[in-house]
Amino acid sequence: MGPRILPFVVTVLLSVIVLFTPASGVPTAPPGTDKVVHFVLFALLMGAGRYARLPSGPLVIVLLGYAAVSEALQWLITALNRGGDVLDALVDVAGIAFGALVARSTARKRRTPLGE
Repeated sequence: MGPRILPFVVTVLLSVIVLFTPASGVPTAPPGTDKVVHFVLFALLMGAGRYARLPSGPLVIVLLGYAAVSEALQWLITALNRGGDVLDALVDVAGIAFGALVARSTARKRRTPLGE
């Protein structure tokens, strides 16, 4: 895989920290900020995964599963003192879709010769 995988690995590690930090360690923020964080995080996961040249189909399936499992675990692991949120999972899906669109658009631009 080489160095292209490094941004994806770093993004996955960041996501684990963001998604599984206990509520006591999450900074206070204006309402809705968590939705922005979820969207950006999953868009970055998708974009970094495509940059690493991971196949789109399996990557999307794994990220959709990760979105669902992360919300379930936030709800189930009482020590986190966080609640799973269906809306967070839907925002995760939107982030995955956005990341896929940006990655596809970027790939197309790289294949188009300059001046066309």
